[in-house]
Amino acid sequence: MGNNCGKIKTMKKPLVAIVGRPNTGKSTFFNRICGKRISITNDMPGVTRDRIYADATWVGKVFTLVDTGGLDSKSDDVFQKTIRSQAQIAIDLADVIILMVDGKDGLTQADEEVATLLRKTKKKVILVVNKLDRFEVENTYDFYSLGLGHPFPISCEQGKGLGEVLDEIVASPCFKDSALEGEEDERIKIAVVGRPNAGKSSIVNRLLGEERVVVSNVAGTTRDAIDTPFKYNGKEYVLIDTAGIRRQRSVERESVEGYSVIRAMEAIKRADVVLIVFDASQEISEQDVRIAGYVHEEGKPSLVVMNKWDLVSKDEGTILSYTKMLEEKLSFMSYFKPLFVSALNGKRLEKIMPSIIEVKENNSRRVTTGTLNEVIQKALLAQEPPTKAGRRLKILYGTQAEICPPTFVIFVNDASLVHFSYQRFLENRLRDAINFEGTPIKLIFKNRKEKEQ
Repeated sequence: MGNNCGKIKTMKKPLVAIVGRPNTGKSTFFNRICGKRISITNDMPGVTRDRIYADATWVGKVFTLVDTGGLDSKSDDVFQKTIRSQAQIAIDLADVIILMVDGKDGLTQADEEVATLLRKTKKKVILVVNKLDRFEVENTYDFYSLGLGHPFPISCEQGKGLGEVLDEIVASPCFKDSALEGEEDERIKIAVVGRPNAGKSSIVNRLLGEERVVVSNVAGTTRDAIDTPFKYNGKEYVLIDTAGIRRQRSVERESVEGYSVIRAMEAIKRADVVLIVFDASQEISEQDVRIAGYVHEEGKPSLVVMNKWDLVSKDEGTILSYTKMLEEKLSFMSYFKPLFVSALNGKRLEKIMPSIIEVKENNSRRVTTGTLNEVIQKALLAQEPPTKAGRRLKILYGTQAEICPPTFVIFVNDASLVHFSYQRFLENRLRDAINFEGTPIKLIFKNRKEKEQ
C-alpha cells in the first residue's frame, strides 16, 4: 500500500462484541439493540460469518456493537476456521464481551469451550441466556458453572430483559466518555460492490491493513453489508463491504442470499462513493454492467476498480484497450474513472483513497451561474440545437440547483424540442470545461419565455 496505507487508522469507540455458538440468537439480539434489521437472521446455523458493526445507544451512551459468527469446534463448515479467526479479532478489540447462550438447549460443551476462551481475556464478560420466552429463570442456573458471573435471562424475540443487559453494558468504565452528542454522521461512506468473488473483501482488507472481513475463493462468502469505520489523513470514513450481487431471478428473495442482494442495493443507496469491482481476468458480464447501472441510477460518484490485474497478460497497450472496452460496455456512464489494481500483491491500491476523495469532491462541485452560462454559450456557437417540426430549440440560460449529483436547470423556449443527442452534447461540453470525472450530472430543461430572462 505504500505510504498512504500507513495513514489509515481505526477509530476508537467503546466496542461490545457478541459471541457464542451457532444459532443462539446473537444476530436477533444485535438487530433488536440496533433498532433495525442489519444482521441477517435465519434458523439455519452458521448464517452470520463476518463481524457486523453498527452503532447503538442506551441512556445517552453510544457504542459500537459487533455481531460474530457462531463458534463450534466440531462443525464441519468449511468457513469455521475463518469464523473463529474473525470472532477472535472481535474479542481482542472489544471492551465488553457478551456471551450468548441458548436457555432452551441448556449448557453445552460448545458453550464451555467459548467460556474458557473468554475467561483468558481478562475482559468484562456479560453472560446472556436467550430464548427464555416465559422467563424461566431456573433455566439459567446451570450456566453459573461457566464462571462468568450472574446470567442475564432474556427473550430476544419478545424483547424481554434487554434493558438489564444494556444497563450492565454501559456501566463499564469504558463508557465514561461515550455520551451521545447528537451530531450528524459526516463520515464519507464507501460501498464496495460487484459480482461474487470479484475480490471486494480482499480490497477492503488491504485498505484497512487487517483482515476485517472473511476472504476465501468460494464465491458468495460475504453475505451481509459490513460497515467498518476508519481514518485516512485525519478524516473519518466508513467502508461498506457487500455481498456479491447476482441476478435477481437467480436468487430467492426470502433466502439468505436474497437478503444479501437487497442489502447490497441498500448499501449503494446510502453510500457517498461506490467502488464497482470487476474481475479483470474475466470478461465483463451483463451482470457487471447491471451493477454499474444501479450505481449510475442512484446518482453516486464511483470508481471502476479492475481487480486481479496481476492475472492479466500485459503490454504497453493493455490498459488502453481495457479502457476502450469499458467505454463500450459502460457507454451510459462515460464519466467513469478506472483503476487497475491487484488486491493480491497490493499494486496501485494506493490510488484508491485519493481517487475516492477526488470523485467525492467532483460530486459536490458547485459551478457559478456565470461559468455555466459561458460554457453553454460556447457550446451553442460550436453547434446549434437541431430543429424539430420546423422549430428550433433556444437555450436562454442555466443555473445549478443541487449537488450530489451536480444538477443543472437549463431554461429553454420549449423543453419538448430538446433531443437526447443534444443533451448529451451539452453534458460532454460541460464535462470538458469542468472536472466531473467519476460522477454523474443531471441536466433538467424547463420552459421559460424569452421576455422572462
